[in-house]
Amino acid sequence: VQLVESGGGLVQAGGSLSLSCVVSGSIFSINAMGWYRQAPGKQRELVAAITSGSDSTNYADSVKGRFTISRDNAKNTMYLQMSSLKPEDTAVYYCHANLLRGQYYKATNYWGQGTQVTVSS
Repeated sequence: VQLVESGGGLVQAGGSLSLSCVVSGSIFSINAMGWYRQAPGKQRELVAAITSGSDSTNYADSVKGRFTISRDNAKNTMYLQMSSLKPEDTAVYYCHANLLRGQYYKATNYWGQGTQVTVSS
């Protein structure tokens, strides 16, 4: 199983970026997914999460109203649309998925390798 993020980069404050996370490999089903971020010298924190059916989402207070999480189960892909970016959003963004590799497998957490987002002031 692999989780591959893309879409990071350098953007000016007030700008927008869109991240994608594609899950590939031997997958039976994907449960909740989420985006986390880790800034230098800080702990990894939850940015946004979404349930398997996209019926519920959860956001960190610091990104509410600016970021939107979504997923396309047919493509095993999750997205994070980020707008009104601030310098404090600068971090490595990680994709997370809780998934089953088979019908009788235990649900397991998987992580992507991360993508850098840098917001200049």
